[in-house]
Amino acid sequence: MPLPESSVPRTRLHLRRISYEGWQREDGLVDIDARLVDTKDQDYVLLSGTRPAGEPIHDMRVRVTIGGDYVIRAIEAVSESVPYPDGCEHVAPDYRRLVGANLMHSFRERLYALMGGTLGCSHITELIAFLPTAALQTFAGLRREIEPHEEKPFQLDRCHALAHTSETVRRYYPKWYRAGATMRTRKPTTQEPL
Repeated sequence: MPLPESSVPRTRLHLRRISYEGWQREDGLVDIDARLVDTKDQDYVLLSGTRPAGEPIHDMRVRVTIGGDYVIRAIEAVSESVPYPDGCEHVAPDYRRLVGANLMHSFRERLYALMGGTLGCSHITELIAFLPTAALQTFAGLRREIEPHEEKPFQLDRCHALAHTSETVRRYYPKWYRAGATMRTRKPTTQEPL
């Protein structure tokens, strides 16, 4: 269902586009190419110069290479358009510090510890923060929903609809449905990056 139309006339000021593309490599690994592009609908005056309407203020790209274990084997980050040339783009190689991190095990905590705040680029860090779900979706097309060797399907208990107490699980995964059971959940704190 789409968002309802705005009841108040409005003018768009900013457009951010984020994309993730999963690629299977011939060597058995997977590349996820991510991109973040910010544009304005009007000329944008910066101390570094005016950006014409529609020309990117930010255009950042990241390629992460992972295996089926979700461990980062390689990472490349580039900044094609930045608001402050010869400043923003210098931190991109530092993201290689994430090689060896597992996207499914405390990844965001590690990302923000290594590259949060002034240690990295806020836009590249934000783009990388959502790689875990992009990786899951990439591998989803390469595996069955229920693998024979799994104790339970990987996707269960990872979101509201797939909680083991939900109607969705009762309907589609009855073997793992637990009526009335309570699930221990953890809510992020206000200081914790999502």
